[in-house]
Amino acid sequence: MIDLRLLREDPDRVRASQRARGEDVALVDALLSADERRRSSGVRFDELRSEQKALGKLIPRATPEERAELLQKAEQLKTDVKAAEAEQNEADETAKQLLLQLGNIVHTDVPVGGEEDFVVLETHGTIRDFAAEGFEPKDHLELGEALGAIDVERGAKVSGSRFYYLTGVGALLELALVNAAIAQATEAGFIPMLTPALVRPRAMEGTGFLGQAAENVYHLEKDDYYLVGTSEVPLAAYHMDEIIDADKLPLRYAGFSPCFRREAGTYGKDTRGIFRVHQFDKVEMFSYVAPEDAEAEHQRLLEWEKQWLTGLELPFQVIDVATGDLGASASRKFDCEAWIPTQGKYRELTSASNCNSFQARRLSVRMRDEQGGKKTVQPLATLNGTLCAVPRTIVAILENHQLPDGSVRVPEMLRPYLGGREVLEPIAK
Repeated sequence: MIDLRLLREDPDRVRASQRARGEDVALVDALLSADERRRSSGVRFDELRSEQKALGKLIPRATPEERAELLQKAEQLKTDVKAAEAEQNEADETAKQLLLQLGNIVHTDVPVGGEEDFVVLETHGTIRDFAAEGFEPKDHLELGEALGAIDVERGAKVSGSRFYYLTGVGALLELALVNAAIAQATEAGFIPMLTPALVRPRAMEGTGFLGQAAENVYHLEKDDYYLVGTSEVPLAAYHMDEIIDADKLPLRYAGFSPCFRREAGTYGKDTRGIFRVHQFDKVEMFSYVAPEDAEAEHQRLLEWEKQWLTGLELPFQVIDVATGDLGASASRKFDCEAWIPTQGKYRELTSASNCNSFQARRLSVRMRDEQGGKKTVQPLATLNGTLCAVPRTIVAILENHQLPDGSVRVPEMLRPYLGGREVLEPIAK
């Protein structure tokens, strides 16, 4: 959530952010009104409680004649205090619910617009000219089936559409990718983590996934658990309700987990193969830093993602995601999109988001610092960055490194994790 002081001091900035996101601007004024009611009801409650305490001291010293009147007044005050407390609690809850609906304040440099209004910041690698090489590229599913690596037919038979099996070298390729990603992250100073796939509502809500993204979240109603769509959720909640000493920052974690997404609103999109699926594995980077270090950490996460994609020898571009395509928690997001030859376009493989103190406020993750000789406690900043979303990375590797006979060259970085294999060969039928 945003800082309420910012809302009070600069509501126009918050309105502009909501407008840029394409979200309800009226929510800002509703929250301002609720906040004023919350504060005024709090003042009223404090005044009545103070009066009640003062009266309580008078009663023992009062004469019998005075005591009867004071006791009558005390009864009325008791009723008034209860009513004021109820009003304060109701105003608190209203303000809280409205605040939870408000997205993070968009960074001033983010391009304004929808999904297609991103700005390309960088382009890396060379797109292969398959025509010059004398053959038509196959898509990842045709290649994967020939390699004995992907089985979507049985995935659909067992679980429905957008499910799949990785078999043989497909399973080995996933394990190679995960191990290589964890190795890179560990070398960069991240602590490897295996995280829960089921979380309680507070963890999901605290990271901002029960607002605009709620339609894509799987909810187990009987047990009131949520299946995570990214290990960002358990990593963000890892230090929930904790105070971290500033000298312990930054804290960096690399989480590996299964991820589950309903993919609501994507009917007819990417229905072939394993690019858009309901369940997949992912390695996610997550950082806790001091607020003043957040932007520099955002750039570091992006650099680690670029290092990863360069190591996989994939052509890719880096985009500055537009305001209307940001998640509720992100103030700014960079995506790395790899070239997919059979689609003739770049598609998202990784993303890096700066959430500032938005998630930390919701999850009560704070830092203890010393300023001017005094100890201070304040929300810290959180950031996340995908290192390897496995199925999409496999798609990009198969299509970009395919050879005319249907085999696939293994990027050098992955060979040590695949027993030294240089090429993945089609299986005999």
